Amino acid sequence: MEFRTAIALEIGRLHQPVVTDYQLGSLVFRLYEAKTYRGEALDGMPAARPERAQFTRLVAALVTEGILQQTPAVSNKDVWVVLGQDQAAAEDILCCVDPFCYLSHLSAMDYHGLTDRLPKLLFVTSLPAPQWGRRATESMQKALGAEGLATYLQAGLPPLRRLRLDKINRKVISVHTSVQRDPGAYVTVQGKPRRVATIGRTFLDMLRAPDSCGGIYHVMDRYAAEAPRYLRLIVDEIDRHGTNIDKVRAGYVLAERLKLAHPAFDAWRAFAQRGGSRKLYAQAGYSPRFSETWCLSINIDEADAAEEA
Repeated sequence: MEFRTAIALEIGRLHQPVVTDYQLGSLVFRLYEAKTYRGEALDGMPAARPERAQFTRLVAALVTEGILQQTPAVSNKDVWVVLGQDQAAAEDILCCVDPFCYLSHLSAMDYHGLTDRLPKLLFVTSLPAPQWGRRATESMQKALGAEGLATYLQAGLPPLRRLRLDKINRKVISVHTSVQRDPGAYVTVQGKPRRVATIGRTFLDMLRAPDSCGGIYHVMDRYAAEAPRYLRLIVDEIDRHGTNIDKVRAGYVLAERLKLAHPAFDAWRAFAQRGGSRKLYAQAGYSPRFSETWCLSINIDEADAAEEA
């Protein structure tokens, strides 16, 4: 089998709308190492070991044959659109380009049917730069092996690195960086490369960053409408991954505001701090209206909340 034919078949087997230079490089390297494809010897390999010059020529040949192309819809020269995938959703493209990101905030709310608003931005969560770099190295070592990775990099083949994408198909991307030690819980959509925050994580994000979830009043409305249905998932996520202030805010909303009951709420009350200046909505000023149980300034306008609901 011709080496170029095997590469084209492997690109198709990825089932991705786009591929990056690193994904192409790793496919080329693994086929060079194997020297066979599905039991057939490979012909047409230009050298004993892959080199950057051969890789560049191979990519150019795939472009000439129409298997790969670049498009203004994806504004990064290291991202290639796969044949027949030029109408792919921005959400799927982004999850191919950043293997450690997932849809979050209002985009996740939209996916889970938790909002009737259409997000104007594409909201995603990814890792902070140092953690992203460590995960990238681990991923390359897993795919290529420790010795293989050293050979791969010595050959000048493209490493897995964070690629800048400000927008896809005119949809502007808003990236949240996970500042907690856990990167966040997500699910992979069946048959797609798309990853989406779980329902529990989405409710946690709604309290942490309401301005990226339609605003604080929309968040309060969505909690009132949907939290009774998803209470177990919300409590499990916040109990495991929420900070102390996350638990205080969630406790106020779920227990005091919505009158819901759960055994975890008693433990969460221990995180209320007397004499502190904690606020329900972090981005607004302090209000004298106060929850004595949760030691929390209720700094939103109840009239506005009721009107929006």
